[in-house]
Amino acid sequence: MANEVLDETPRGNLAGFTRYLKQDIISGFLVFLIALPLCLGISLACGYPPIAGIFTAIIGSILATFLSNSELTIKGPAAGLIVIAIGCIEDFGGNGMTGGWDASDLTAYKAALAVGVAAAVLQVLFGFFRAGILGEFFPISAVHGMLAAIGIIIILKQFPVALGVSAGGEPLEMLKEIPHYIAEANPAIAAIGIVSMLIMFLWPFAGSKVSLLKKIPSAMVVLLVAVPMGMGFDLLHEHSYVLQGHQYQLGEQYLVKMPDRVFGMFDDITTPDFTALSQMKAWKWVLMFFIIGSLESLLSAKAIDLLDPWKRKTNMDRDMIAVGVGNLCASWVGGLPMISEIVRSKANIDNGARTRFADLWHGLFLLACVAMIPMVLHKIPLAALAAMLVYTGYRLAHPTEFIHVWRIGKEQLAIFVTTLVVVLATDLLIGVAAGIFLKIVFHVANGVPIKSLFKPFIDVEEVDDNTSKIIAHQSAVFSNWIPFKRQIEDIGLVQRRNLIVDVSDTKLVDHSVMEKFDEVKRDFEQEGLSFEVRGLDTLQPLADSAHAARKQGLAHARRLTVTADATRSKELVDRFIQCGATGYTAVPCVGAGRKELQNGPEEVAQVRIEVIAAQQVCDDIMDLLRQDSIADHDVTICVESVDVLRLGDFSPTASPLPQNAH
Repeated sequence: MANEVLDETPRGNLAGFTRYLKQDIISGFLVFLIALPLCLGISLACGYPPIAGIFTAIIGSILATFLSNSELTIKGPAAGLIVIAIGCIEDFGGNGMTGGWDASDLTAYKAALAVGVAAAVLQVLFGFFRAGILGEFFPISAVHGMLAAIGIIIILKQFPVALGVSAGGEPLEMLKEIPHYIAEANPAIAAIGIVSMLIMFLWPFAGSKVSLLKKIPSAMVVLLVAVPMGMGFDLLHEHSYVLQGHQYQLGEQYLVKMPDRVFGMFDDITTPDFTALSQMKAWKWVLMFFIIGSLESLLSAKAIDLLDPWKRKTNMDRDMIAVGVGNLCASWVGGLPMISEIVRSKANIDNGARTRFADLWHGLFLLACVAMIPMVLHKIPLAALAAMLVYTGYRLAHPTEFIHVWRIGKEQLAIFVTTLVVVLATDLLIGVAAGIFLKIVFHVANGVPIKSLFKPFIDVEEVDDNTSKIIAHQSAVFSNWIPFKRQIEDIGLVQRRNLIVDVSDTKLVDHSVMEKFDEVKRDFEQEGLSFEVRGLDTLQPLADSAHAARKQGLAHARRLTVTADATRSKELVDRFIQCGATGYTAVPCVGAGRKELQNGPEEVAQVRIEVIAAQQVCDDIMDLLRQDSIADHDVTICVESVDVLRLGDFSPTASPLPQNAH
């Protein structure tokens, strides 16, 4: 698809349904292969019956196709909500099915469904009142820290399942118990789990070497290996075996529980117990499902818009209504909460989907599979599903996330890690609140006035008939971004005017707003308008990243002073410009070095060249001088740190000049 000329924008209407039927069916089928095991695994990890995730994916795919205008997102259960779902189940007395399905699990399940219905109503209202923009409030580093913490919790919760061990407890407690889980592992089940994990982690590398393998989902490969292993261990029948003097049990408790007849899935429809909402603790989980689920869904939909080859833009309010209605229906019949799911949506794009009907087809394939062959799905080992979720958790908490945040700024890493640790120690809402609080503390320490934390101070000027200018004062930070963005959209996208935003009079422009400026620029370009941010060169970045926060103050630069033979003046100046110098001062002078003094006082004609440059340019000039000058010529070099008002004035903005440049 990368080589295709995108001369027409596919639309999810009747014409699009027929025109792109082939592409959407193929993509829907391939996404179905990924979604099937993940829906089952996520359900079990949440403490819901396995069929619950299938209900959600089917309902989401049908309703969202017609309610949302998001063309390429896949709606369904997501790993990011596992922590909330299992927390809700356990708070209402369930054990997450770790000890089998009993009356207490059913009671907790029905209570969680009622919580899901209440959260869905809030999501629908959220969309109707056009509050989708509230997703813009949360600072990016805190959100990433939350997702990384969710990934770690998923790993800790699913690793024992992959070993055939029943376990539960708080994340930090389970972390200490890992050696015990390994010691207590059921070897047969652990073999399935470890082989499945190896496939999940190694398959991407195999796909990078053999292009044909890249088309085969790793989750499907796991099933093709794990199901025969389970049959080899005869997990369909209760029995025991002895290994090194220890007796281990095997049986159907290590397999996915599914209906035992065709169309038996409809027997598993379960309705909510709304009496649970009379308990105060239920509303804590309502807020958790509502806030975290809505935030994840909005972020995923925005991410997929950026990946859409046709750059179609999702109406976030309409998409939130679609997710809310889908959650309302799913929770009413026994399903998990749903969001716009990022992994399956990315696969949808990679598989060549054109319209939202690919989501519909993936749901119809799920419906046909679970309705017609549930007995086959019953043969899937739980350890294989747990291994898939361990890999999913690893991707959420990937080590490169820490490196990426570090490069954006040390303060961003502090927010990221604080959110992560507090989530692990307490819960999601407290963790995110801790990250937000720390970010506000950093903003105040960087000079942001308290009064501008939640209210932008801006002036609007008319530049010409087609262009307006917004002048921002005091700060442009995550907490005052929502009213700031509304003003930008009203002037630019509603009134159809080009826009300039001047931030030179601000104390701080934070990392979240730096990234959102890029998003706004893309929105303007899609509408045929221009969007420009001015004044960033007067603010000093807190790190080398283009999205690093910028604050008012002097920037650090380097002053490089080179003294050399006067005949080399033009050569050295030309080479310095090639390295990126934006200016220089050359002063003729006379002097003597050690050699001249040893031979007697003898003055020679020299030139003193001074360059002020950014660190990288200075390093490049030093490397050049080490290679070409010092060994063969008498050159004196001095480097010192200086503070400048605009570092951008000393950074190269064009390609290096040719060698004969003047």
